[in-house]
Amino acid sequence: MAEEFEVPSPHEHHLEEVAERAHESRDNFAGKIAVMTAIMATIGALFSYQAGSTESEAAMNKNNAAIKKTEAANQWNYYQAKSSRQNLSELATHIPGVDAAHYGAEAQRYKAEKEVVQKKAEALEEEAKAWDEKSELVLHQHHRWAQAMTAIQIAISLAAITLLTRKEWLKKVAYGAAGASVVLGTLAWLHI
Repeated sequence: MAEEFEVPSPHEHHLEEVAERAHESRDNFAGKIAVMTAIMATIGALFSYQAGSTESEAAMNKNNAAIKKTEAANQWNYYQAKSSRQNLSELATHIPGVDAAHYGAEAQRYKAEKEVVQKKAEALEEEAKAWDEKSELVLHQHHRWAQAMTAIQIAISLAAITLLTRKEWLKKVAYGAAGASVVLGTLAWLHI
């Protein structure tokens, strides 16, 4: 039977020594960074969810606005058709040998119908405007969530570099970026 021998590489040997020294000296630098990175990743996941959710909501609001604009355009087309019929009826009242009273009544009917259609078209335009405004507000909130997500990703990257370099000042910068992310997330949550 052949025996297997494991020959560690110099790199593996160095990593074991560093780990042993850190454990013996009770150095918890790496542990603190690891916990902070896990917390930042969790916050980042929440920010990412919120960013996606608000983006979808803004798109739905914009879609609703487009639907209302189309309905309003249809009403304005209907209004134009009623105007054309009203004009033709008014013109017919001036043609000799035609029942002027009948066409005069038709012109009045088209005028009344036109007013109803106009009010409906204007109401649909107002609804479209309201949906557009709502979409813009939610889109602004989405941008805040995306900014918060970007800041937390930067903080996580800085934390990884901090772990490799063991620079205390870099750890503070990573924590600062995480703090900025939380501020941006709070602004998004408050719709600011």
